[in-house]
Amino acid sequence: MKFVVISPRTVLTLALCGAVAASLVGVAQPAWAQQALVPAQSEITFITKQMGVPVDGKFTQFDAQVAFDPKAPETAKIAFTIDMASATLGIPETDAELGKPDWFDSTKHPKATFRSTAIKPLGSGRYEVTGDLEIKAQRRAVTVPVMITQAAGNTTAAGSFSIKRLDYRIGEGDWKDTSMVADPVQIKFKLVLSGVPAM
Repeated sequence: MKFVVISPRTVLTLALCGAVAASLVGVAQPAWAQQALVPAQSEITFITKQMGVPVDGKFTQFDAQVAFDPKAPETAKIAFTIDMASATLGIPETDAELGKPDWFDSTKHPKATFRSTAIKPLGSGRYEVTGDLEIKAQRRAVTVPVMITQAAGNTTAAGSFSIKRLDYRIGEGDWKDTSMVADPVQIKFKLVLSGVPAM
């Protein structure tokens, strides 16, 4: 067995490097590690029209990662993932169709994702979030107005925006007929987060 002799100076240098690394880790991690979605109080819903009649649906399984500093909102990072198999219109027979290839094709494309690319503060708790929304391997840039409020130690980010379902290959084949199912779909969300600093 070979022993290596380490001088006191080397030990001190290693200790200082370790302390610096630990302090950097402590600073870099909290934004993501301490801010967490509160699923029971959060929701993502959608509204489409079938033959002119509004139809409400929702996703029951989703997750979000947020790094938001109210004092430096431009540096925020927002990402969320939706389990497409969790989509429901409240009718079991219709829900079974949603997972098929013409619609969400949730076996081949199980997740939809959103990742922010820019955040613009507008004042009074209002923000404009730009990012990439990907559904069924189709990625489009979207701009989302968001209202942020705080109460009882939690932060709520709420808003709505519209997409065109055909941009994401949702409703293919005979379902491309927009006189049956409208092309625009409104998406609404309320994401309740813990661990966000006070505004």
